[in-house]
Amino acid sequence: MNSKISHKISTIIPGVCLLFVIAVILISPSICHAVNVPTISFGIENAKNPQQVSTGLQVLFLLTILSIAPAILLMTTCFTRIVIVLGFVRMAMGTQNMPPTQVIIGLSLFLSFFIMAPTINRINDEAFQPYLAEEISQQDALDKAVEPMRDFMFSQVRESELSMLSDITMTTEPYDKNDIPTMTLIPAFMLSELKRAFQMGFMIYIPFLVIDMIVASILMSMGMMMLPPVIISMPFKLLLFVLVDGWALIVGSLIKSFQG
Repeated sequence: MNSKISHKISTIIPGVCLLFVIAVILISPSICHAVNVPTISFGIENAKNPQQVSTGLQVLFLLTILSIAPAILLMTTCFTRIVIVLGFVRMAMGTQNMPPTQVIIGLSLFLSFFIMAPTINRINDEAFQPYLAEEISQQDALDKAVEPMRDFMFSQVRESELSMLSDITMTTEPYDKNDIPTMTLIPAFMLSELKRAFQMGFMIYIPFLVIDMIVASILMSMGMMMLPPVIISMPFKLLLFVLVDGWALIVGSLIKSFQG
């Protein structure tokens, strides 16, 4: 017993020592310079005027924004609805990991690019290309790039979610969409997308649920209660999905849901 305890202590002590060394290095910059640990500097400590400090902070802020940019782009496009609906299709069929998660994510991304193509082209024509040609400033380019995204989100957001968040975040009632800030529009758009996605997922579940109920009733009437109904119903669900060209119907319905 004592040998086991001593063995565990001997395996824990090196890890504790390593964590202690890392903590000391992070806490004490002087130790970092002493052991020549590479560090990242924005030049703020050597700044001689406020302008240099502001430039360093802008670089730090830009790196922070770039780290969360993929999440921002995905949450402000049609990606949320598509990936949830495709996930519901896989769960309704009961095929576990078929199609794989990577396939669902890839299909969702390419469908998002397809649906968002008019918005992306508008951002490129009105904001990106004029900025590269030095016809507009950086701030004007950002404002012009946000406007197409706002128009897309306004076309899909539900009035109930938008009104709820507007009442929470705004002190005065907005007269038009220009009075609603983007930080209020984005969560309202995400809530609307989640609601639509779950509504579509419920409608997708119904035919597969009917097949499961029919198979379970037949097995019970035959006295085969020990046989899991999923084993018998899965081939029939796959056959039905293939015969009706299910993937084309799902994708077509998703694309049309953004056009309506």
